[in-house]
Amino acid sequence: MEVFSVQFRVNGEEVEAEFPAHLTLLQALRELGYFEVKNGCEKGDCGSCTVLLDGLPVNSCLVLAVQVQDKEIITVRSLGSADNLHPLQENFIKHGAIQCGFCTPGMLLSAKALLDKNASPTREEINEGISGNLCRCTGYVKIVDAIKATADQLKTNQKKRRH
Repeated sequence: MEVFSVQFRVNGEEVEAEFPAHLTLLQALRELGYFEVKNGCEKGDCGSCTVLLDGLPVNSCLVLAVQVQDKEIITVRSLGSADNLHPLQENFIKHGAIQCGFCTPGMLLSAKALLDKNASPTREEINEGISGNLCRCTGYVKIVDAIKATADQLKTNQKKRRH
């Protein structure tokens, strides 16, 4: 079995590893200890394995590890810490948008990508932005509320900084 040396960044840290051509990014990240990237359906249907690849949300189960040469990967681990939560994490907690938590890492990253691209999304745009992430617990209303609250909070913070 042929293996390939791949260099990339995960959460700002340089990684160099060897992977067989068939190994998915999901499998590679979990082998490297990034267990916050959830292993769900392995078919691209659920979004639980979502990571940001050069700023765009992707299902890591559909990307081959050898395709990430010289790319930047962001996992939910880089959003915040227990002592310093990202506003999205704070609002997911505040609005009850986390139940079982399985979809949460992918949902947070899809929401971050959306807010990075569109600082003032409508509820419809939020629904579209997270449409690749399946949640079986919340019914999405609380998730959308949390993302909308984060957008409003970030907008308010930005206005305060300008004045």
